Amino acid sequence: MEFSNRPQGREEDIIALFTVTFTASEGTEEGALIGALARNLLIGTAEKDLFVFTAEEDGTMIGSIVFSRLTYEGDDRTVFVLGPVAVATDRQGKGIGQGLLSHGLASLRNAGVDIAVTYGDPNYYAKVGFMPISEAEAQAPFALKHPEGWLGQSLTDRAMTPLKGPSRCVEALNDPLFW
Repeated sequence: MEFSNRPQGREEDIIALFTVTFTASEGTEEGALIGALARNLLIGTAEKDLFVFTAEEDGTMIGSIVFSRLTYEGDDRTVFVLGPVAVATDRQGKGIGQGLLSHGLASLRNAGVDIAVTYGDPNYYAKVGFMPISEAEAQAPFALKHPEGWLGQSLTDRAMTPLKGPSRCVEALNDPLFW
């Protein structure tokens, strides 16, 4: 298995992976929604505001994760939010997602990102260092439907302290539907 950072020219493969994976697990409507989100993130987000990582095996895309910038009005720390995440349905449960997440977080750390946050299953994301956080510690761009899934971690040697001010996400995520 090979990990790639910002795989240029593979955007359609990444979009297809998200669409197919979410269709299989959540249905056609969710697959179309997450496929469109992936397309909007990959095509409509400035390069400086986006990190894309993939896992491939024998030239086939088997996993992808996307981090996009989250800006806090009163805070100068660099924050990126993880989402979406997909591993090919027939490859799930084999550690590909955990390996891809570990690779992505290490790459963000090396790029000088201070904090990573995500919104998902606390049990799954705890395996790569995410811990539950409150909106007092890091306000989400929109009200969270499942606040127990708001997670964060410091990517520096300093503990994560509360982020100051309201947050703003990239345009592709700027919809309460995703929160």
